[in-house]
Amino acid sequence: MAGLSLLAVILVAISIAFLYHFTNGCFEGQISMLQKPNFVIILADDIGWGDLGANWADMNATPNLDKMALEGMRFVDFHSAASTCSPSRASLLSGRLGIRNGVTHNFAVTSSAGLPLNETTLAEVLKNAGYSTGAIGKWHLGHNGYFHPIFRGFDNYFGIPYSNDMGCTDTPGYNLPPCPSCRWSSAKTRNKACYTDVALPLLDNLTIVEQPVNLTSLTEKYAKRAVEFILHASESGQPFFLYIALAHMHVPLPVTQYSARMPGRGEYRNSLREMDDFVGRVKKAIDDNVKENTLFWFTGDNGPWSQKCELAGNVGPFIGAWQTARGGSAAKQTTWEGGHRVPAVAYWHNRIPANATSSALLSTLDIFPTLVFLANASLPLNRHFDGLEASEVLFGHSGEGHKEMEMTLRRIVMMTVMLVKPTWPT
Repeated sequence: MAGLSLLAVILVAISIAFLYHFTNGCFEGQISMLQKPNFVIILADDIGWGDLGANWADMNATPNLDKMALEGMRFVDFHSAASTCSPSRASLLSGRLGIRNGVTHNFAVTSSAGLPLNETTLAEVLKNAGYSTGAIGKWHLGHNGYFHPIFRGFDNYFGIPYSNDMGCTDTPGYNLPPCPSCRWSSAKTRNKACYTDVALPLLDNLTIVEQPVNLTSLTEKYAKRAVEFILHASESGQPFFLYIALAHMHVPLPVTQYSARMPGRGEYRNSLREMDDFVGRVKKAIDDNVKENTLFWFTGDNGPWSQKCELAGNVGPFIGAWQTARGGSAAKQTTWEGGHRVPAVAYWHNRIPANATSSALLSTLDIFPTLVFLANASLPLNRHFDGLEASEVLFGHSGEGHKEMEMTLRRIVMMTVMLVKPTWPT
């Protein structure tokens, strides 16, 4: 009996020693894996799929994004949820198409409403899961009352309430001519009225800190705020979600440090380079402080605004030969591919495989459910979400995206070929 008691004591001692070693060694690594990750989302405005050098080596103006693609994953079949500003942003932040969330058109300066208040935003879900949340840049989902971003789940906001051409600004830059489409447009187009009655404001939460906005210094202000947010959040130890919606590449294109006033597409290229530098500064702040536990995702709200001619982006190969040959457009404000296929790059040190290219059919709708899953949070109940939880794709474990959407697109292509092939231009 005494021998049995001694054996029991020895077994307990061994168990305690093993448990101590386990909890101070292997399990310590497991705890770090269970920490909630940080999220930084950059949404560019009116950017073309071909503007990214890694996609289409024509502009050669995105060295930081190209480096990010080498260190992370580039998505070549990534789509915005809509081909214009407000509906695209509403879908990203709600995880639902406009037909469900009610946002199917752009909000104007005179709009009294915004993204319906019964929609739960990504920021609200993450805030309830213990995240610090911040928004920088263009909002365009309602600027009156409770439609303001600080009432939609964001702890703080710094930016402009809508597009940078929806009000007069200081040093408007390269928006030539000031509002209409192109220099060679008709007289009727040149005389078209623009948003000039109300000067564009810059908001710090609910306070107007500058009006009209000085576009030349706006990017620098955004960069400083973004870096400060990341530094403060990393010091606090609280997980964070930072949503940055840039004014680039929407007109007017401000004067930048790269403004060599080159002919042709020089103005656009200069502004694209400034945007890329901004991305580089944000990535450096991530790498210097929180790279082991931060997902950094860059994409666009829709394709380029082709009506702005040389001040519009590059759709790459998605030129829409059939419709452009008939006087149409293949870009923003259309459902043709150039209007919604956008560049996308994701980076997470040691989690997302480096120099990876994914052909999975994905969308900005997928950002909501993916981030909620990675945050170990829960989607709001009693509503349909249109996105796909895409972490398996991000981590290189799967190459499959939306199957139903892919099958639908294939059927549309086949039907189109059968119907219009005899009249396609050669």
